[in-house]
Amino acid sequence: MSGTRRVSSDTHSLSVEMAASSSSPDEPSRSVFLGVDVGTGSARAGLFDEEGKLLGSSSSSIQIWKDGACVEQSSTDIWLAVCAAVKAACSKAEVAPTEVKGMGFAATCSLVAVDSDSSPVSVSWSGDSRRNVIVWMDHRAVEQAERINSSKSPVLEYCGGAVSPEMEPPKLLWVKENLQESWSMVFRWMDLSDWLSYRATGDDTRSLCTTVCKWTYLGHAHMQHVNDKESRDMEACGWDDDFWEEIGLGDLIEGHHAKIGRSVAFPGHPLGSGLTPTAAKELGLVPGIPVGTSLIDAHAGGVGVIESVPPSEAEEHDMEAICNRMVLVCGTSTCHMAVSRSKLFIPGVWGPFWSAMVPEYWLTEGGQSATGALLDHIIENHAASARLANQAATQKISLFELLNKMLETMIVELNLSFIAALTEDVHVLPDFHGNRSPIADPKAKGVIYGLTLDTSDKQLALLYLATVQGIAYGTRHIVEHCNAHGHKINTLLACGGLSKNPIFMQEHADIIGCPIILPRESESVLLGAAILGAVATRKYHSLSEAMKALNAAGQVIHPSKDPKVKKYHDAKYKIFRGLYEQQFSYRSTMAQALS
Repeated sequence: MSGTRRVSSDTHSLSVEMAASSSSPDEPSRSVFLGVDVGTGSARAGLFDEEGKLLGSSSSSIQIWKDGACVEQSSTDIWLAVCAAVKAACSKAEVAPTEVKGMGFAATCSLVAVDSDSSPVSVSWSGDSRRNVIVWMDHRAVEQAERINSSKSPVLEYCGGAVSPEMEPPKLLWVKENLQESWSMVFRWMDLSDWLSYRATGDDTRSLCTTVCKWTYLGHAHMQHVNDKESRDMEACGWDDDFWEEIGLGDLIEGHHAKIGRSVAFPGHPLGSGLTPTAAKELGLVPGIPVGTSLIDAHAGGVGVIESVPPSEAEEHDMEAICNRMVLVCGTSTCHMAVSRSKLFIPGVWGPFWSAMVPEYWLTEGGQSATGALLDHIIENHAASARLANQAATQKISLFELLNKMLETMIVELNLSFIAALTEDVHVLPDFHGNRSPIADPKAKGVIYGLTLDTSDKQLALLYLATVQGIAYGTRHIVEHCNAHGHKINTLLACGGLSKNPIFMQEHADIIGCPIILPRESESVLLGAAILGAVATRKYHSLSEAMKALNAAGQVIHPSKDPKVKKYHDAKYKIFRGLYEQQFSYRSTMAQALS
């Protein structure tokens, strides 16, 4: 393991102490920063210039195994995909390896298991050693999460009062209880983004982002320890040993927490001596390139977009302005990221997480476990899906674009004044993969009200729109819940694949009643990862400085001013909330019947 990392004693700036960078006069003058993001279905790479403009990007698909509640991947396959994506991105952007000055990684909060040789260890019932990653969406550990939550440990206060089966402690406990041979073989348990950084640099230092948000590491206790120590080294001191003992994972304390992280650093902190010669050869880059400590993908999206406000709204000296914003990272799932100067304990919402995204700010993290995945599910399982997919292919547009065009035609045919009115009789509760927040109920189920025998193209378009609205009502529920517990959110910033869908975004603006700012660069997660590399080069002295320099605003979507639109959505939102209440009542009724 590498030596401990250091931070500045000036906790206001939280600037990273690094040796002065040197450059040869023969090197190209252009500085390019590389961001790598590993999502659920692919690894992506993007290259950005010193103004945060995307020069080129590429993606490479990754394998996934699904078996009931178990969802698994291969770290070997993921690394190969990363290498392919980086090489292709450099080629497309016409960026020479010597021009890449820094890089950073972001990834889903999936759990990676490797042995003492860094070889994969199976976490699968199949015993297949390739399958050494438990994917974030895996829900095998629901029962373990319930047992951990019954402990009432003080650390649970910092994750909304309860751990989710999507977090790492329940998954670790599941492996120990079900795959004892694998448990004994594992030398390192790592969040996927930390494993990528380790694979690139050989430095086992973990990120405050991953450990605080998914492993119950207490970042504020960590910083207090750092401030109190004369050496101010970055040894991991935010682990609560009593918690691990109490939940049956006391063996993870051994060796100063060697298996889960002996060294923890702020996102963007330079790792080891940079890119190793082996990793550099595999990636097609130059050895020694600075690599910044990683971020979870959603949090990288936050870093890549939260300062993307129009110049007229940017208040450079107002440290509170950022606290009025919430970032929606809209992909397979949606994450809702908001920061505050003081810690806010919000039932059913993850956090408060200290410095897990923006240094010196407490992070509140809401979320919906299935959004893009839910829309795909609704569309692909409808009788008209294949027919419409063929039409979209013929027209050389996406299926979502085709559905949006159909909806616009339908409001003209029906002489309606706004698209949302089409779903008067269709209501969707979108918890098909449980409720992450603010109900925090992994057993919640989805509801579709208003089904008929109609299997036409138009009926699919209506069901698609109602699902979009259900997702937006879920976000409204999260925003209202956060504001009721101390936040003052009045502006949304959105990124991710779904943010490119105009109907998805306009429905969110109308339903929540807030303007939504889209970033200039659509690849915000890749930009956030690249910003980590920029900070690691000492081009910027802090993550906050780099965010302000490289973020930029694009389109602003405003809520409709038509009072009929607000009245309509208020009515549907009331029904949406009622569907929750009915589900809980029905579940209680059936539990009594089976008791």
